[in-house]
Amino acid sequence: MLIAFCLAQVLVFNRVHVFNCVTPLLYVYFAIIFPRNYPKWAILLWCFTIGVIMDAFSNTPGVASASMTLIGVLQPILLELFLPRDADEKIKVSASVLGIGKFVTMSSILTFIFCLVFFTLEAFSFFDWIYWLESVVGSTILTLILIFTFECFRK
Repeated sequence: MLIAFCLAQVLVFNRVHVFNCVTPLLYVYFAIIFPRNYPKWAILLWCFTIGVIMDAFSNTPGVASASMTLIGVLQPILLELFLPRDADEKIKVSASVLGIGKFVTMSSILTFIFCLVFFTLEAFSFFDWIYWLESVVGSTILTLILIFTFECFRK
């Protein structure tokens, strides 16, 4: 599944530029759905690896890997905030397990932070801050729409 999503991102989604600034960054979905008992070092390693693969094929040197690594750090922290204290250790992150509201909130926070860091590092300046803001907000919304679409079909 990861390979299919990476190929879809590289071959299809990287070529989608709505209003010339909004690009779906669907690979952040993998950082969101790591289960609770997954080792934190492994989450960081997977997120960094996915980021490096995206950087290699998207011509964004270091941008995706830095953004994904930050999300890999934040995901276990946010997951603990959204889970009840007596939740099972082997709980998987999904809308059906967390509940729609909590999953939407957690996904929205992580996706917004990812897009904020991604486009800030990509622009590396705030010279054209309106374009930067449109890219961050638009890409966050489009990515969330795709994440929730895939989550509806996930078992």
